[in-house]
Amino acid sequence: MAYNKGRTQEDAEDIIYGVRAVIEAIRSERPINKIFIQKGMNKELFYELKEELANKKYNLQFVPIHKLNKLTRKNHQGVIAQVSPIPYQELEPILMKLFDEGEVPLILILDRLTDVRNFGAIARTAECNGVHAIVIPQKDSVSITSDAVKTSAGALNKIPVCQVQDLSSSIHELKQHGVQIVSATEKTPNLVYNVDFTIPTAIIMGSEEDGVSTKLLAESDVKAKIPMEGTIASLNVSVSAGIMLYECTRQRLTE
Repeated sequence: MAYNKGRTQEDAEDIIYGVRAVIEAIRSERPINKIFIQKGMNKELFYELKEELANKKYNLQFVPIHKLNKLTRKNHQGVIAQVSPIPYQELEPILMKLFDEGEVPLILILDRLTDVRNFGAIARTAECNGVHAIVIPQKDSVSITSDAVKTSAGALNKIPVCQVQDLSSSIHELKQHGVQIVSATEKTPNLVYNVDFTIPTAIIMGSEEDGVSTKLLAESDVKAKIPMEGTIASLNVSVSAGIMLYECTRQRLTE
């Protein structure tokens, strides 16, 4: 199998390159973050790959050849897969197990987070605060990479990560199981200290650029903001996540 592990201009990620190697990775059900395919490719092997991808939910990106050449200098044959160093998990079995064991679920949802080091730092804080699972969208989001695992100090080897097609569907699923949805946002007068985190809770942290999306804010049960006295408009998302999670831990420890 063609395999390369190294730093690209985007992320330090494990990649598999070459049509046959990617086909075999799909067949063996390796956790794949993205598959990059050269635009306009019509080689015979590509049709075999196309058949393998039929009815499967992968994040496909059709890109110019120079994008592939930036990811590896090897003979990629127009196809590169970025694979996760750890497996992704399903959300519902995690919830069922938590309720069966008498645990109060604490789920962290990351809406369009893009910085791998922020992701790693958040995962590290999440593990320290007993988060049971992290949920990320399949598209327009950071993926689990070697760099993310390293930045998390190994936390991503301990916390289940669920990569889902649609965050709204996951929020609906959580609500059906009695989990309250709390969005961290400055677009509310409600302070984080007023939120009851002792009940089953999922906390949404938004993107570095514009926070939690309007759609997810509308689907939240509670909106909460972190009080600030300075003149800078917002905190780094990993810092904000830490404040939210430690308030949750404080409440649960003093319950």
